[in-house]
Amino acid sequence: MTDLILLPGLLCDATVWAPQKEVLSGEFRVTAWRHFYGHNSLASMAREVLDEAPQRFALAGHSMGGRVALEIMRTAPERVERLALFDTTATPATPDEPERRREMIDLARQQGMAALAAHWIPMIVHPQRLREREFIKALTAMMCRATPQIFEGQIAALLNRPDYRPVLPQIACPTLVACGRDDLWSSVSQHDEIAAAIAGAKLALIDNSAHMATVEAPAEVSRLLRAWLMD
Repeated sequence: MTDLILLPGLLCDATVWAPQKEVLSGEFRVTAWRHFYGHNSLASMAREVLDEAPQRFALAGHSMGGRVALEIMRTAPERVERLALFDTTATPATPDEPERRREMIDLARQQGMAALAAHWIPMIVHPQRLREREFIKALTAMMCRATPQIFEGQIAALLNRPDYRPVLPQIACPTLVACGRDDLWSSVSQHDEIAAAIAGAKLALIDNSAHMATVEAPAEVSRLLRAWLMD
């Protein structure tokens, strides 16, 4: 039975992959990674995964988790049987990114995690989902399980991320690249570039979804993962 490890993104935990774990656990050994609290580099996040993972496994990462997956592909590609990247990028930080990220850190420090969630969630989910109170409540609760200090460490990891574009042509395992069609945080064009750089990669655009595809379109993400695992 294939081992599947699902990596969460910034301020996310295992709940962002809960729908996929529930659907796929009967066919695969699924680990939805708990979170990446207490880290300030993608390298240390990747080491944590590699230290606890089986010798060989299929790997899917969402957002920051996609970058952790690329760090694993940079350092230990022989461990990964299959790779799936959701709503992520391979590029280093842009010149304006530190200021934007710092503003969010200041908001979290000064007004708390709930204020940060209220500011950030409208940027990362489809506008139609903003009217769904329970959906927004669950995302807010997840973000509030972290602290401003955890957030600052993860932001430091993202701001100091390597340029993973040279890694992409070296990826030789079956690869899925997917994102919400309305993802404004990690654009469709960025996913086009990632998929084009990996030989044989399959690109999927998910309708009625923005950056949080795993919970915005859980059934479609599960379908894509099953097809990728069975291909």
